[in-house]
Amino acid sequence: MDSAIQPFQIAVADAVLADLRQRLRATRWPEAELVDDWRQGIPLAWVKAICAHWADGYDWRAREVALNRWPQFITSIDGLEIHFIHARSPHPGAMPLLLTHGWPGSVVEFQKVIAPLTDPPAHGGDAADAFDVICPSLPGFGFSAKPSATGWGVERIASAWAQLLARLGCDRYFAQGGDWGSAVTSALGAQDPGHCAGIHITLAMGSRPLPSEGEPPPEEARALRGIAHYRQWDNGYSQQQATRPQTLGYGLTDSPAGQAAWILEKFWAWTDCDGDPLNIFSRDELLDNVMLYWLSASAASSARLYWESFGARRKPALVTVPTGVAVYPKEIVTPVRRWMAGGYSDIRHWAEMPKGGHFAAFEQPALFVDDLRACFRPLR
Repeated sequence: MDSAIQPFQIAVADAVLADLRQRLRATRWPEAELVDDWRQGIPLAWVKAICAHWADGYDWRAREVALNRWPQFITSIDGLEIHFIHARSPHPGAMPLLLTHGWPGSVVEFQKVIAPLTDPPAHGGDAADAFDVICPSLPGFGFSAKPSATGWGVERIASAWAQLLARLGCDRYFAQGGDWGSAVTSALGAQDPGHCAGIHITLAMGSRPLPSEGEPPPEEARALRGIAHYRQWDNGYSQQQATRPQTLGYGLTDSPAGQAAWILEKFWAWTDCDGDPLNIFSRDELLDNVMLYWLSASAASSARLYWESFGARRKPALVTVPTGVAVYPKEIVTPVRRWMAGGYSDIRHWAEMPKGGHFAAFEQPALFVDDLRACFRPLR
């Protein structure tokens, strides 16, 4: 049946892991960069060390067990199989909470926040703040199927998420997202206000700078600096994925070192890591996320979300449900409340975070959890 929900567990064949190790050991490396930092891209020595660990130190079987500790499922929506985690709270009255990742993230981003969100008393919180957590993999990402036809942009994904929540019996729910997850979450809030009781986002993808008299206030100046840096130095990946995702897919699907470098450079550029992602993530955590792209050969299919969404250039619908925003200081472009007001008519919660960047739940799980509790507590 199209609406059936089937249990799912990650189970990677030994042959796939042997092939990965062989490819890593046979990598044809470029020469080193000509500078002593990351200005020309991810440094050769850094990515070599990561790939050496991936080939000979990273224990996927142990990581697979850890990822499988949360109940996972597959269901078909609009003819496409969607993978999702559904971790239920042991506490009565828990509210359903949908968490949506972006690129180059995955459901791995949420591994450190699921337990405190579902069982607050076990992590120093109050049972009244408990959530039933649902984390779907975006179409074409991870263990969700790859669309076989065009049309799977932000709005359609939001519609699929509404169908998923209805199928799970969630008559009233909250939703949160970062990166593309912010766009999907905003679209979900606009499309399903009868069931979505509130949203929380960390990136305002649909908002644009507004003119101001004289010098812009500090929060706007900060965001304008982020926009300028992104346009000058940081959006080459986006242009490629939005225009020629298929071309990109050949190299990244064939080379695990290439796939790792393409992804992990962004964990340097977009995190609050003081110049090295290993200052806040372990090598295994970084590779867990890369593995979801490598195992599913999803370099091209994940990149197509840019082609689908940026090519449409549609104006986002007005979000009228209560909205919360967390501003992490190392976000690509920090949200600005004045710029968002035209697209979000009911901003109830605004939090300036002391540290953190683009991958909020992954980087700063305690801050992330506390802020979600504070945002949604008055809306229960």
